[in-house]
Amino acid sequence: MSEGGTARRIAGRVLIVAGSDSGGGAGIQADIKSVTALGGYAMTAITALTAQNTEGVFGVHEVPTAFLRQQMELVIGDIGVDCVKTGMLHSAPVIETVCDVLEARLPNVPLVVDPVMVAKGGHPLLEPSAMGVLKNRLITRATVLTPNVPEAELLTGLTIRDEDAMRQAAELLLSFGPRAVLLKGGHMSGRDVVDLLASEDGIEAIRGPRIDTRHTHGTGCSLASAIACGLAQGLSLTKAIRRARNYVLTAIATAPGWGRGHGPLNHAHTIRADA
Repeated sequence: MSEGGTARRIAGRVLIVAGSDSGGGAGIQADIKSVTALGGYAMTAITALTAQNTEGVFGVHEVPTAFLRQQMELVIGDIGVDCVKTGMLHSAPVIETVCDVLEARLPNVPLVVDPVMVAKGGHPLLEPSAMGVLKNRLITRATVLTPNVPEAELLTGLTIRDEDAMRQAAELLLSFGPRAVLLKGGHMSGRDVVDLLASEDGIEAIRGPRIDTRHTHGTGCSLASAIACGLAQGLSLTKAIRRARNYVLTAIATAPGWGRGHGPLNHAHTIRADA
């Protein structure tokens, strides 16, 4: 194998289909930073532009679906893709377009679905009419679905107040068709953060320390993209998740503290400043 071919195989090519965050803390910007920090190669197909900062989302400008399709197909046809990660897919036509391209061009490539529905500040990012196609077309083909508790409540209709309810929700989400579900427990109370990984092998609780901070903007985007990077690099799902959780935990712990609201993470903590 040529040197270039070896570099491509090791790096891992991740196509991220999501919205842009002008504040740089979440969305496409967080996705690119996370994949790059973990040694992968990030490519993007932008679904929407948002005007936002740490205090909230103040405007959304949709990208036409024909242009979204063009972004995806040009990248796929030229560079190639080892894993796909989806984030903000705000409408049924957008989700339909993404699914059409994935089914036609990347039917066997791993897919990480982060079902972005509501921004950290409460702004809705998924039209109600899109819920059906999200569940019936996109989630069904996911390698792993990564909802937080509020998203899991919207997807299942359940009220989640404790770990037992999380387990019930994870089992229900798994019945929708994804190969695995990582139900994130960051919105729950308790000394530790408990995430549940549900698959055909059962449910595994993955525990970690809770950091008391408001600087958590983009944690879901960053975690999902870090997982996608691991899958693109050939890691097993479990190893990709554990590496991604450790990466995000350190990114939260070393956050720069910027902004008046939910501040961004330190995505570059893996990069030596003196390198």
